[in-house]
Amino acid sequence: MVDSIAATSLLGHRPIFSSYNWKYAANKHNCRLSFTKLVDRKDGFSSPVRRWHVKHPIRSVIKAQAAELTRETHSYREEDRIPRGFRPGIDSGVDSRPGLWPPENKADNPGLKNPLLRHERMGCGWLGAIFEWEGVLVEDNPDLEKQAWLTLAQEEGKSPPPAFMLRRIEGMKNEQAIAEVLCWSRDPGVLKRMGSRKEEIHQALQGSMYRFRSGSETFLNVLVHHKVPVALVSTRPRKSLERAIAVIGIEGVFSVIVTAEDVYRGKPDPEMFMYAAQLLQFIPERCIVFGNSNLTVEAAHDARMKCVAVASKHPVYELGAADLVVRHLDELSVVDLKNLADIEAMELEPELEMEVEAEDDRPPSTSVGVYDDFW
Repeated sequence: MVDSIAATSLLGHRPIFSSYNWKYAANKHNCRLSFTKLVDRKDGFSSPVRRWHVKHPIRSVIKAQAAELTRETHSYREEDRIPRGFRPGIDSGVDSRPGLWPPENKADNPGLKNPLLRHERMGCGWLGAIFEWEGVLVEDNPDLEKQAWLTLAQEEGKSPPPAFMLRRIEGMKNEQAIAEVLCWSRDPGVLKRMGSRKEEIHQALQGSMYRFRSGSETFLNVLVHHKVPVALVSTRPRKSLERAIAVIGIEGVFSVIVTAEDVYRGKPDPEMFMYAAQLLQFIPERCIVFGNSNLTVEAAHDARMKCVAVASKHPVYELGAADLVVRHLDELSVVDLKNLADIEAMELEPELEMEVEAEDDRPPSTSVGVYDDFW
């Protein structure tokens, strides 16, 4: 029974080493690996003893059989695995047909009738840019944010938040910070009132003093010239953000603007960036986020996006988790962005490499072999 089971493999091939029993014999001087037959026979040796000098006698065979098994798993008919009328979504970011082998390219859109547009999506030039506002495009004054929270705490009769709490709530929505970190209230009406009041205090301190960071305006002009879609995300209210955009005169530059009213949570949750990618109709892998903190890097990577960190309020060495770190945006070029978006190997997984080995058609030998100098 053992011989009959061992003589048949899952894929219809011969077993790796037939029905031999492996034994290790080690001593002080050498290590010798031997195998003997399971059923004793009287005919003795049917062929002379062979010696093999192989580094990995089993690994390549197992790898080839695993690849063949994967192919057999996906060998059913295509009409059975693709429903009629199937149309893949543009911004799903998920392989909707997991049964196909090899998997489809997520950047491809078979619904496009123009082959040139479809080819453009397959290349690394199809990308979208998602920018944060303060500290990336315009100058940021962190003291104003701190002063706004302290003023709100004084008006509400709350204890002034310590410095570590103020660092923790950076990038969060006001309501999220008040409820989850400061723990001042959980009533939705109170949260909305406090959040609005905090923004009023910040706007009064900020005034209309907005100016570009060095190199930001030049880089935006380069993206507009190369027709790269640009999105803007911020936890500020939409009215405040649109007023600031009008002050510095870049109306119409952003294809998408995501503000505090559009999302439920701020950083480090990737909700803002995912929503901006959906509005841009880009898969997350083809979006590049521009921020100035490790919270932005964390949120972008959680959304499967690349991140360029701008060292505006943090030193360069603290932003090492980003894909690129610059001091000013004009240090970048479109070629740098295309290199970040060049992820064809990730989108379309290659087939498993199979190491073909010449198989002996002769029946397995019943002889006893000994591996010498195996190690």
